[in-house]
Amino acid sequence: MNKTRLEAFSDGVLAIIITIMVLEIKVPHEPTVEALCDLAPVFLSYTISFAYIGIYWNNHHHLLHTVKKLSPAIMWSNLNLLFWLSLVPFSTAWMGENNFKTIPVAVYASMLLICGIAYDILRRNIMAEYRDDSVLKHALLKQKAKALISTACYLAAIPLAFLHTAISICLFVFVAIIWFIPSKEIEQGLEEKS
Repeated sequence: MNKTRLEAFSDGVLAIIITIMVLEIKVPHEPTVEALCDLAPVFLSYTISFAYIGIYWNNHHHLLHTVKKLSPAIMWSNLNLLFWLSLVPFSTAWMGENNFKTIPVAVYASMLLICGIAYDILRRNIMAEYRDDSVLKHALLKQKAKALISTACYLAAIPLAFLHTAISICLFVFVAIIWFIPSKEIEQGLEEKS
């Protein structure tokens, strides 16, 4: 399998995930502002998850851009990431439908944690292909700090959801902000290799 096919498959899965999430937003049965306001938690939950899926899509694109050849480890770790991301619509809908109650927010934090770990496994398997390429290996290592911060925030968000769910939501937003712009080191590393 070539890299283009893997990217196309991944893009398709992520597009379906977003489509499933938006279909969870039900049209109000009443033509009132109050009925629309009742959808605020569902829409906020969708917005957070849409941002996360977009961030994964963007960073996944940059990460796969470094791949010269696909190994079984890269293919399976990519599939692992897509599996966990495909469960995001469930936790998104549950959190939004239940107005950000404790258990759904804790489950959402757990889902983000698992997705983050799956992304890091993919990054590590790609790095394993660069044993002799110090420039790109160094560029991929730069994401390690972001991964550690993200993991700490997700781990903290799980018990903090039992204290106050707003704290967990703030941690979700914080992590999204630090990942919003992909690491420039990957692009710089690729330019140095050219």
